[in-house]
Amino acid sequence: MAVFWAILVAFIAFTLLKLARLLGEASKVVSDIGDQAGPLLDDMTRTVRRANEQLGRTDVITKQVAGVTQNVSAVTTVMTSVVGGPLVKAAAFSYGVRRALGNNRPEQAPADRPQLPARASGGRASGTRSSGKGRR
Repeated sequence: MAVFWAILVAFIAFTLLKLARLLGEASKVVSDIGDQAGPLLDDMTRTVRRANEQLGRTDVITKQVAGVTQNVSAVTTVMTSVVGGPLVKAAAFSYGVRRALGNNRPEQAPADRPQLPARASGGRASGTRSSGKGRR
């Protein structure tokens, strides 16, 4: 029975020794992480500050672009009203002049479409075509 207790105590002592080594290594890792955390946090703080500066600059640029866009829109509206109205009137006038001058000329058939001979009306309205077949 004493041998059993001796083996049990040796096993527990061996386990506690291993556990003590594990806790020692864990404390070293935690200590190293703590030593490295300070500089990492400083780097992160600098990075966030720089990002905020860049976002501030981007905000200023965005506001300036919005102002330029409004100015371009205003200029476009003014140009459309100043130039667009007279251009439409000039185009309508030139179309009317061409149309009026075109009505004074005798009408000619296009070269690729020969004139068809006039038919006797035969009870039908002139200008209608008949294929000679009844409706289906």
